[in-house]
Amino acid sequence: MRIDKYLKVSRLIKRRTVAKDICEGEKIQLNGKTAKPSADVKSGDKITIEIGNHILEVQVLSTPNSVKANEAHLLYDVIRDEKRTIAEDQF
Repeated sequence: MRIDKYLKVSRLIKRRTVAKDICEGEKIQLNGKTAKPSADVKSGDKITIEIGNHILEVQVLSTPNSVKANEAHLLYDVIRDEKRTIAEDQF
């Protein structure tokens, strides 16, 4: 599954067009490498989303084409969810 679609299906990002734009802005990494919107995602992959001062890292558990909103959190495990302060960015 494409990473932009996965981000939308998993509800990590609300809209696929926004996910595409964020990928093109080099804010998404797949297994440690900058991901293009068409990058292929499979179970076991690690996705890192870095927007502003917020970093979210997840491990992909499954990649179904659709899922109910209340089950979307079952598609991934959160590895890291942190907000950096301005002082941390300066070092």
